[in-house]
Amino acid sequence: MIQKYISKISSELNISAQSVKATIELLDGGATVPFISRYRKEVTGSLDEVAVTDIRDRINQLRELDKRRATILDSIEKQGKLTDELKDKILAAETLAVLEDIYLPYKPKRRTRATVAKEKGLEPFAEAIFRQDGIDVEETAKAYIDPEKKVETVDDALAGARDIIAEWVNENGEARAKMRRLFFEKGVFKAKVSRGKDQEAVKYKDYFDWQEPVGDVPSHRILAVRRGEKEEMLMLRVHAPEEEALAIIEEQFVKGKGEDSNQVKMAIFDSYRRLLSLSMETEIRVATKEIADKEAIHVFAQNLRELLMASPLGQRKVMAIDPGFRTGCKVVCLNAQGEIVANDTVYPTAGGDRLYEDGARIIQDLCQRFQIEFIAIGNGTASRETESFVRGLGLSKDIHVLVVNESGASIYSASEVAREEFPEYDVTVRGSISIGRRLLDPLAELVKIDAKSIGVGQYQHDVDQSLLRQSLDDVVISCVNLVGVELNTASKQLLTYVSGLGPTRAQAILDYRNEKGPFLNREQLYDVPRLGPKAIEQAAGFLRVRDGENPLDSSAVHPESYKIVEKMACDLECRVISLMHDENLRKRIDLNKYVTDMVGLPTLEDIYAELAKPGRDPRQQFELFQFKEGVERPEDLRPGMKMPAIITNVTNFGAFVDLGVHLDGLIHISQLSDKFIKDPNEVVKVHQKVEVTVLEVDLARQRIALSMKNAPDIPA
Repeated sequence: MIQKYISKISSELNISAQSVKATIELLDGGATVPFISRYRKEVTGSLDEVAVTDIRDRINQLRELDKRRATILDSIEKQGKLTDELKDKILAAETLAVLEDIYLPYKPKRRTRATVAKEKGLEPFAEAIFRQDGIDVEETAKAYIDPEKKVETVDDALAGARDIIAEWVNENGEARAKMRRLFFEKGVFKAKVSRGKDQEAVKYKDYFDWQEPVGDVPSHRILAVRRGEKEEMLMLRVHAPEEEALAIIEEQFVKGKGEDSNQVKMAIFDSYRRLLSLSMETEIRVATKEIADKEAIHVFAQNLRELLMASPLGQRKVMAIDPGFRTGCKVVCLNAQGEIVANDTVYPTAGGDRLYEDGARIIQDLCQRFQIEFIAIGNGTASRETESFVRGLGLSKDIHVLVVNESGASIYSASEVAREEFPEYDVTVRGSISIGRRLLDPLAELVKIDAKSIGVGQYQHDVDQSLLRQSLDDVVISCVNLVGVELNTASKQLLTYVSGLGPTRAQAILDYRNEKGPFLNREQLYDVPRLGPKAIEQAAGFLRVRDGENPLDSSAVHPESYKIVEKMACDLECRVISLMHDENLRKRIDLNKYVTDMVGLPTLEDIYAELAKPGRDPRQQFELFQFKEGVERPEDLRPGMKMPAIITNVTNFGAFVDLGVHLDGLIHISQLSDKFIKDPNEVVKVHQKVEVTVLEVDLARQRIALSMKNAPDIPA
C-alpha cells in the first residue's frame, strides 16, 4: 500500500491515518461497505457507512490518477523527452487537470497550424521572436523565405512563427492555470434559443436569452440548459472578460515594446481566441457538469433511500387494483406472504350500470372470500375515480383503502424479472401484484425495478450514468443490509444486494432452497455451492432465519460472535433464548468482561442492543393516509385550499407532491418553510405526509404551485 494515499485521504477526510489504512486493507480484501461499518468497528475506529464509502471512492480516484500518471510517463519516455525535472513535475501533480496541462505539449495530436509551421522550418524563427531580444523581425524573416516550403513572403514567415508561439502559449501550464481560475471566478454562461426553434423550444423559454456567472449557476439549471443544447433547442457558450484574460497572458509572456514583442502580442490574441478560450470553455463545461452531476445524483440517492425505507405494512391480506378507464381495473388478491391467490378485471368507470354493479359484486366477493384487510389502488389513470368506487361499496370498516405510488410498476411488469416470477400471468396482472407488494414491503419490491424508473430523481438521464449507477447501488445495498433479508422468503433480486452475494450467489441460494427446502440455520450456508467462507462471512450477519434452530439466526448478531453470546448466557446460567426475552437477565451482563484483543465495546454494545430487539426492522411504523375527498382533478383545486399530500420527489429547487389529482404540484424551495433554507431535504423527504396550501393552478401549462408555510406535517 502506498503511504501517500493514506496520508492524503486522512488529511482530506479528517479521519485518522490508522482508520484509513485499516479500511483500505479491508476493502482491498473484498469486504463490503455494510460489513465493514457494521462488523469491523474496532478495526476502523467505528467509521460509519458514509466515511467508509468516502474512503473507497477517494482511493479509487487516486489510483485512477496514478494509472493516468503512469500512462503519461510511459508516453513521454517513449518520445525520448522525459527529463528528471519533468518526471518530478508529473509525480507531484495532485489533480488530473494539472497532470494534463503538463502532458499537453507532449501529447500526440493531429496536424495543427503550428505543426505545419514547424515542418516549414519556422520554429527557430519563432524562438527568436519569443525571446524578445529586440530583433528586426522583418529582416530576420527573410532568411526563412523558401517557396518550396510555401513560405513565399515575410508575412508568411511571421504568420507561421506566430502559429507556433500561439501553441506554446496555449500549452503553457502556468497560463492555463491562470485562465482556468479566471473562467471559474469571472466566467459567464450564456444561452440563447437556436435559430428558428422559438416555438419548438418553448419549454426552454427561460433560457432563450439567459446568462449567469459560472460560480453561481445551480446544478439543476446547468443540467436543464445542457439538455436544451443536446436537443438542439439552445446554444450555450461560456465567456470570460477577454481584455482581462489578454492582460493576464501578456503580463506573463510580453517582455518588451519592440516589434518582436508586438508579434508575441498578436500570437497571444490568436492563441486566446482560437485555442485557449475554447479549451477553457470545454474545461468549464466538463467541470460544472461533473459538479451538477454529483449534486443531482446526491439528491436522487437521498430520495431513493427515503423511498426504499418507507414503512412496510407487513404480513397482511391485500387486494391490489391497477386502475383504468376503458381497459378496466386489474384486480389481484395477495395472501399475507404476498402470494397471488386470485385475479379479475372490473369496469366500474367504463360506463353503464351493469358493469358498475358487476364490478361491485366482484370486489365485495373477493374481499369476503380472502378476508382482505387492505386495498391498494395505484395512483395512475382513473386512480381517484376507482378509489371513490371502492369507498362507496359499503365494505367492512376493518378494510382500509389506500392509494399507492405505482411508479415503475409497468416497467417491472414487462421485465424479465417479472416474467420469471409470474410466467403464467400477463403484464397487467404482474403490475397489480407489484402495486400490492410494494404496500406490504416497499424495499423488497422496489429492488426489482431499475432505480432510474422509480421517478424520484432530477435529470437522471442527463448525468454520468456510471456514477449514478454506483451511487444508487450503494443506496440499495445500504438499505437492504440495514433492514436485513429473510433467507427463506427473499427473492433473487433482494438477495443480490446482500453484502458479499451478487446475482450468481443469490441464484445459488435460491436453487439450494428449492431443492433442499427452507434453511433451518445460517450454518447451512456452507452447504450452498459457490458460497465460499469469505462470501458467507460478508453475508451471514445480514441474513435472517426466522423461527430457525438457533434463535440468534433471526438477529443481526454475526455468527462469528455467537460464542460471546453463549458465554454470556452460560455466565448467567440461562439459555440464549432466555437472554433475548428477559430484560432483567440482560441487565446483569457486564460487557467489559467480554472485551478481548479482537472484540471491543462497540461490537459488544451492538450485540447487547440486538439481543434486546432481535431482527428489529429499522423502518418507521406504517401510517394510513387519505387524499382529500371530492378533489380528484386539477380543475377541482382553488387557491387557498389546504390539502393533505405526499412528497413524491425532492429536487434542489423544491419538492413535488401528489395531491391525488393526477398531476403533481410543486412546492418551490422558497415556499417550503417560513425560514430561509438552502436544501429542501432540510424540510421534507420523499414519501413524507404533509399539508399544503394551493397558491396557483395553471391548467394551460399543467402547473400547480403550492406552499408549506404555516402548514405543519400531518400528525402521525
